Amino acid sequence: MKHLILGAVSALALGVTGAVAQDYPTKEIQGIIQWGAGGSTDTVMRSVTPHAEEALGGTIVMQNVTGGVGAIALNQVANGDADGYTLMMGAENPLLYKVMGLGDKDYNDFTPINILARGTPILVAGPDAPFDDYAGMMQFIADNPGDLRFGSTGPGGLPSVVTAMIESVEGDLDVIFVPYDGDGPALTALQGGAIDVMPAVLGAAVEGIRAGTMKPLAVFDNTASSALPDVPTISSAQPDYESLLPWGPFFGVFVKKGTPDDVVAKLSDAYATGAEAEDFKALMDGRGFTMMNISGDEASDFLTKWQETTAWLMQDAGLTKTSPEEFGIARPGE
Repeated sequence: MKHLILGAVSALALGVTGAVAQDYPTKEIQGIIQWGAGGSTDTVMRSVTPHAEEALGGTIVMQNVTGGVGAIALNQVANGDADGYTLMMGAENPLLYKVMGLGDKDYNDFTPINILARGTPILVAGPDAPFDDYAGMMQFIADNPGDLRFGSTGPGGLPSVVTAMIESVEGDLDVIFVPYDGDGPALTALQGGAIDVMPAVLGAAVEGIRAGTMKPLAVFDNTASSALPDVPTISSAQPDYESLLPWGPFFGVFVKKGTPDDVVAKLSDAYATGAEAEDFKALMDGRGFTMMNISGDEASDFLTKWQETTAWLMQDAGLTKTSPEEFGIARPGE
């Protein structure tokens, strides 16, 4: 009789769990945005999430949680419950945390709900910079060592990867690196004259470029961007970049691993629907983002490939604290 009672209790518990997942969401969902207001991740998430809310039939309250190159936000979600009521709205940085010594967690501790879009890096300068293109910048650095102020968002951020690319082609850059908590604040500083150059995602910089408050030096891609077709590619300025490209940041929604499958499915369906909204697609196209809208195994495969490519690029540039090998991150092609 004791075993029968325990079995009945277990069945009841399973039934309750199933009902909770089936009725999801029954309360507000927290969306933790990894970077500050006004940056590219913030723009993407605040544009797509209202459409996802409508498809889901629930409310997602978004909050910017900054610091630690995004690690504070990631740890907040990772240390919470795996119930689908806290979403990690992040960019690519966590995939480099282990090799950069920034933390022991990455997206392998999460389930991807949707990888929404991929960005294209661009190198921009302040409107008063004494050069107008990539070659001019490199000449200025050679003539004025230690003078140029380069914006950064910390180890593992887009600027650090782009800088690693530049140094792998050009050698060490004799510049001053000035850290900011996201590309939004850094680009504001650039327009105000606090820094001279910023590697950023095109989507965050395009409006400033169009307004003339910053000037583009080169798009870090092998093909020109439809959003700024007149801006030269970095490989046209320096062919040695061609083998490193295309590369770009990405923007995705994640939940803690262990979240019930049917909750993951509901969220994935909602964000897949949201990503198809015409105004969201128009925004992504206008800002030079490449739509992805992938989930499940396709998203997991993309994350693995991105991590392998970028972690080894950073390793070969001498910018990692620990070899990717130590974490089982394979070198591309091996």
